[in-house]
Amino acid sequence: MKRAFLIFLLLLFPLGLFAQDKSGPERKQLAVSTTDWTGQQLPSYPSGQPEISLFKITIPPGQRFPMHKHPVINAAVVLKGELTITTDKGQVLQVKAGQPMIEVVNQWHYGANLGTEPVEMIAFYAGVKGTPTTIPQK
Repeated sequence: MKRAFLIFLLLLFPLGLFAQDKSGPERKQLAVSTTDWTGQQLPSYPSGQPEISLFKITIPPGQRFPMHKHPVINAAVVLKGELTITTDKGQVLQVKAGQPMIEVVNQWHYGANLGTEPVEMIAFYAGVKGTPTTIPQK
């Protein structure tokens, strides 16, 4: 009988039939993908010692990064402002505050702030120790 009751409870729990405390921690998936924002398949992870890098990036109004590429898989979430990303092939993505993006890998591009307030974002890079996160175009 105890076992049947436990099974019954386990079946009801995923259905949300128990009251949930709305004041507790919340987890919200922002993005999951096997492709970057242009639709290209993400590359396989290289072998070696994994290294995670996390950056807070601020771009003042009217400013942009130089053309560059990332040799590692990376993703970002814009916290404030609006970021415009342009590839060397002319593809453009606008990312507003609260939106995530899966960045292009090994493709030349730049990010720009075309707005009137600073862009603030958190960027996450999943690479291998000794590999740069960003390579500027020469």
